[in-house]
Amino acid sequence: MYPTLLSLITYLPLAGAALAFILGRGSIEQERTARWLALWTSLVVLALSAVLWVQFDPTQPGLQFETRLGWLSDYGISYHTGLDGISLVFILLTAFVTPLAIAASWRTVQTQARTFAVTMLMLETALFGLFSAQDLVLFYVFYEATLIPASLMIGVWGGARRVWASLQFFLFTFGGSLFMLIGLIAMWLHAGTTDIEGLMQAGFSPLMQGWLLFAFILAFGVKLPLFPLHAWLPDAYSEAPAPASAMLSGVLSKTGAYGLLRFGVLMFPDAVHAFAPYVLALGVVAIIYAAFVAFAQTDMKRVIAYSSFSHMGMIAVGLFTLTAEGIDGAIFQMLSHGVVIAALFFCVSAVAWRAETQQISALGGVARQMPVLALLAMLFTMANIGLPGTGSFVGELLVLMGAIHVSFWVALLAGATMIMGAVYMLVLYKNVLFGSVKGTASLLRDLTGAEIAVLAPLAIVTLWMGIHPGTFTRLFDPVVMQAMHANTHAFAAANSQAVLHVAAR
Repeated sequence: MYPTLLSLITYLPLAGAALAFILGRGSIEQERTARWLALWTSLVVLALSAVLWVQFDPTQPGLQFETRLGWLSDYGISYHTGLDGISLVFILLTAFVTPLAIAASWRTVQTQARTFAVTMLMLETALFGLFSAQDLVLFYVFYEATLIPASLMIGVWGGARRVWASLQFFLFTFGGSLFMLIGLIAMWLHAGTTDIEGLMQAGFSPLMQGWLLFAFILAFGVKLPLFPLHAWLPDAYSEAPAPASAMLSGVLSKTGAYGLLRFGVLMFPDAVHAFAPYVLALGVVAIIYAAFVAFAQTDMKRVIAYSSFSHMGMIAVGLFTLTAEGIDGAIFQMLSHGVVIAALFFCVSAVAWRAETQQISALGGVARQMPVLALLAMLFTMANIGLPGTGSFVGELLVLMGAIHVSFWVALLAGATMIMGAVYMLVLYKNVLFGSVKGTASLLRDLTGAEIAVLAPLAIVTLWMGIHPGTFTRLFDPVVMQAMHANTHAFAAANSQAVLHVAAR
């Protein structure tokens, strides 16, 4: 094992951002240099992440590639990073999507290209730090650090309502983080440390677990988002440029689900059983509500935005089934959704950039002019609705297998995402790609080689996840199984104590 490899992967994008900022100032040629520097930095990071994957031992559910340094040692706070199988798959997702988003920005981001490249690399470092943090204060620092580049990408390079969308995103997420900070301080006061491993063994009372879990649900429910904390999402996703939308929906939204898993399902075994019915209900409401709203949209990007919201509701259901199958399915669905939703935003952007509109009513017959796009868009549309052979099917199947253990009706209603998703996605595909040619559609040209180079890896991974899901499940399943085994014993012990207390009375 090479613990410095994780640190190199985490901070290399930040070094690349600093270099791009210094070298790219000035002429158009220097702006182009900054773009290339950012792209090559992200590709090197992707290669190093692949090495990390190869070096990782999936049979060991504990932490690997650990680094522990003194920071605020007198207060029980340290710089502690490391990976288990769950962290690793999100590191890989971030490393995979980032260079594709940077490459996609070549056409869609025409102003302040150097700053955009720097912002993208800063976001990548913050995400790597967040997913590898093993100290809650360190996690909080990186979690907040994602706000700055994400808000800038929406507010500077977004559409007509970009400032409002950026402000909403920042205030909602920053406000939610306040609850995490309060929970963090309460845990530190109780345990005397913020090290996650120490907090897992701190023995919080059921009442305290309940309040802490409530705080973390509010904090991470905004970023997920959980219904009704989603008001920022449609504007942020639709106003942001496509590369930013891909990062926001493909990776950044997963930080909320990751936080709920780490600091909810896995940390508070008593409280999570009490909260599970309510979160399951909110997840089902999100699935159905977002699907109906998506069907009513007239803007292509807003359809995809509400589709993302619906699928994140499915992930929330999977996490709070509190079964190994459901949690495995939620993690797998997060990975698959991150790939597919990024691809859909890229496809929509390719059409909107050429036609100079995102309005569905202004488009039609695009498949005649862009057959390669039509083929790839069909694949990603089918993946988004959970067609067998794609990664989304595997994730949704596992979630439903977990949900059926909880309730037949939860499984049935959660499964509605597959039917309702098919309706609004196929209607979108039909209206835009088929029918009579409208407006400027007759002047459109098919995907360029660079655009195919962005979409082809996403298509390959989508199919690979559907055909060989074990490539990824073998990384995180041992961690989930170990956690479920420990939590089952904890919950049984709590029940036994309650029975003894009643008997004594």
